[in-house]
Amino acid sequence: MNVRRMNSATLALILIWIWGLAFASFVFAALPANHKETSASPVVHATDADTMRVQGEQRFRANCGRCHAAPQKFPPRMMATVVRHMRVRALITDEDVRFILFYMTQ
Repeated sequence: MNVRRMNSATLALILIWIWGLAFASFVFAALPANHKETSASPVVHATDADTMRVQGEQRFRANCGRCHAAPQKFPPRMMATVVRHMRVRALITDEDVRFILFYMTQ
């Protein structure tokens, strides 16, 4: 197919389709190897939950708050995907991810 003959709408749709495939492959590559259904939030005791929530909020403000407003409530699996994606982009440690994810899913 000659690229010069394509109209801009067709070219835009092709580019969006390619971007969608690339994004989907990134998301599926980030899935755990065993593909079990896992909860995005760890099971913790009430006293630990308060500490983790405070740590998560502090780490969110330090790492995420530079670019993002206070978090909205999303389902835990969706939030886990977002945090995992941002971990790569913002160079957040595994410990920070754990605390931020706990804070954002409470």
